[in-house]
Parts: sequence; structure tokens; C-alpha cells
Amino acid sequence: MGKRWNDAAAREAVRLLLEGRATSEVLDFDDPACWTALDQATRAFGRYGWEEYDPRISHRLRQRPETALCHPDGRVREGALATGPRTAAFWHLVVVRCTDWAEPVRLRARALLTDRLRSGPEQTLRVLTPLVLRLGRREEGAWAHDLFEEALRGVPELARSLLGDTRDSATRRLAARIVLDHGLLDVRALARHAADDPDPVLARLWSDAALAGMAADGSDDRAVDVLLGGRLPFVRSAGVTALRRAGRAQEAVNHLADRSGLVRACARWVISQDGGDPHARHLELCEHPDTVAPYAVTGLAECGRREDAALLRPLLTHPADGVRAQAVAGLRLLESVSVETVLPLVDDPAAAVAREAARALLPYARRLCADRLTERLSPGWPTPTRRAAFRLLRQQGGLVQLRASVALLADADPKLRRTAESSVHQRTWMYEVPRGDAEVDRLLRRCAHLFSDHVMAATRTRTGLGRA
Repeated sequence: MGKRWNDAAAREAVRLLLEGRATSEVLDFDDPACWTALDQATRAFGRYGWEEYDPRISHRLRQRPETALCHPDGRVREGALATGPRTAAFWHLVVVRCTDWAEPVRLRARALLTDRLRSGPEQTLRVLTPLVLRLGRREEGAWAHDLFEEALRGVPELARSLLGDTRDSATRRLAARIVLDHGLLDVRALARHAADDPDPVLARLWSDAALAGMAADGSDDRAVDVLLGGRLPFVRSAGVTALRRAGRAQEAVNHLADRSGLVRACARWVISQDGGDPHARHLELCEHPDTVAPYAVTGLAECGRREDAALLRPLLTHPADGVRAQAVAGLRLLESVSVETVLPLVDDPAAAVAREAARALLPYARRLCADRLTERLSPGWPTPTRRAAFRLLRQQGGLVQLRASVALLADADPKLRRTAESSVHQRTWMYEVPRGDAEVDRLLRRCAHLFSDHVMAATRTRTGLGRA
């Protein structure tokens, strides 16, 4: 959220503050990470290898209120709490000081924060809750966390407004729990939150609450429809599950081709609970190649009947990339992969198809022609084919794996290059290469830069080669 407050960014902020820049120009009041980073950087300023170290730096830190509140000397921090101007930055740093290791500083900060919360609870909760929750992970952070949670529970309508007023995920999660505990939302509102919330944790919380609400008070068709349109799989699966209670189980067939396996499984459960046959419905969805959807193919394979492989094999040549890819995946799930049929799909121009073909062929990799696959490592082949071929060559192990990996160490494709380096580093090939082999010696010399002298010496010894 906002600027990334790493060490460099925090050090730059300290420099700018000491130069007299306004806090609004330097600090991010919406990002709680800003204040913890500022605190750490200020304590280290002038120490721990800072190039601009100046013996007078401590005096400069005392003069600026924000850096005084983060000063390495606890007496300076305590004094800044007593005399510092009550600005927005001051109150954020008071929260930080509530977790201070020095007890006098900590107690003074806590007294200030308690008074602030008492005199202006709504504004204080809105502004400082994200930072309080972030610091709640610290050893001394539980005090402020508990104080703010108790205060927020006392004003549940404020918690409800925070759901739309803040981007901080921890604050929104706390607010959501309070809203649910007080029952402030009906099932339609819960369903809308589940369908729209980008936070997966909250989306699951909302969808579970919506299902519980409909179980207790009766189904709501509009809420069910909203859940069915959710972006996240477990939200849609909640909607599918709710179809049965709503007396709409027959609609579950519409979700047998959902892109999510969880949703498809829920749809099959609803159909079976309603007395239907999920397998038969999947067959109906796949019997017409012109209209078949990719994930209907996957769903048929998930039903687990090997005789259905005969229906999937013709789909390997389907004009739609997605259908071809899912046909390969389906054959793998049914343990009905034919090497002769699937191997040509490594050359498929669609990345998803080539990827699924390689995955399906992995158990048979040692039976494949290494020369045919090695040919496909050349730059003239499409990238998906090159990656699929290398995946299968790695699975062959031994000299084949080492030869293919070394050949790609300088490849133009960064992903292939990194995978090749990893393949060499792992040294799984080492136990299968012929001992004392001249080609192994040449290949090791070409990848010597990837190993320390000690590791290379041990590798050469294990492969029956002398020192280089």
C-alpha cells in the first residue's frame, strides 16, 4: 500500500526531515509501515555505517520533533512526548512509543494515547487503528491493540464505515468481525461484500456469514445470485451450495463448467443431492465438440471413469486452445495418457497445451527420444515448446539432464536460463552420469562458474573425475 518503506526510503525520509522539509511532503500518513520504518532509521542515523556520519547528528535529531520522538536516547524520546507539538505525526509516533522498550517512555505514551482516545474517539480510531494493529505484533503491542479493539467494538457503526474508508487489510478485517458480531448486515449485503471484496480472507468471511444467515432465516434468491457472480472461487461455490436450500438445485448444471474445481465439485454435489447424475450431465456437456467448454472437459475427467478417455482423445485436435489443453489434463487425471498421441502436442503453438502435454508425459519421460526433445531446445522453436521439452529432458536425469541444462545456461529466455541454472545446482544428475566420462568433464568445465571450488571438487570426485 503506497510507497514501499524499506531502509533506503526511511533513511531518505530522515535526511529530508533534518533538512527542514514538511512532514506532509516526506511521510505517508496512510501507510503504517512509514512510521515503524522512520523509527528504525532514526535510531540508526549516524551509526551502523552511515556514510554521512557527523558527531553533531544527535543534536540535529533532537531539534526536529518527529526525529526526537525516535531518538536513540530514551530520555530524549520521553522529553519529546512531553513537549512535542500535537501534530498528526506526533500522534502516530505516540502509538509507536507505546511499544517502547523503555518503561518510562512507554507509560507516558500510553497515558497520552488513552487521553487522546477519550477526547476524540472517532477521529483517533479512524486515523491510528492501522498503525496500532501493525504494532500489535510486537512484544508490547497488545496493550494498544486491545484498547483500540474494545473502543471500536463500542461504536460498531464506525467499524461498518471503516470497511469502505480504509485500504488497510488488518483494519478492514477487524471492522468486519465487529460488524458480523453485531449483526449489522443482512444476507444481501453480506453477499455483495463477498462478491466484491478483493481480500480473500474477508470474502470467505462474508460468504460464510451469508450462508449462515440464509440457513437461519431462509434463502434469498437475490443473495444467491450475487454469490454466484463472485470473482473468487469459494464465493461462487457458496452460491452453488445455496442453490439446494433455495430450491434451485437444477441450476447447478450451469456451473459444471466453471473454471474453478471447487465450484465444479460443489455443483456435482448439489446435483447428486437432488437425485441427479453428475456424470451424465458432464457427458451431455461434452458430447458436442462444437459447443464444448474447456472446463466441462476437466469436470468430466474429475468424475473419474476411465472409459470416458475415448471421448476426450478426439478433443486433442479441437480448434480451441483451452479445449485441447483441458483434454490433455483430463487424460492425465484418468491415467489414460498415450505417449504417441500426446507427444506431438509438445509442439503445439498454445502455451497451455504444450505445458499440459509436458506435465502429462512426465511419468513417461525416460521412454522419450532425447534427441527429438533436444532438437526442440534450439531458439527456432516457440518458447512454450522449448520449455516443455526441457522439462521432459530434466526428468530423464543423468547425462541427458546435465547436457540440456548446460546448453541453456546462456539462453536468451530468462526463465529457461534460470531453470537451467537451478537444474545444474541441484546436482540430481550427478548420481546417474557415467563415472569418469569425458563429456561430463567438458560439461562441468562449462558450468564451473556456478559452483564454489569446494563444491566443484566434491562433484568431480563423485562423478569419478580428477581435479580440474
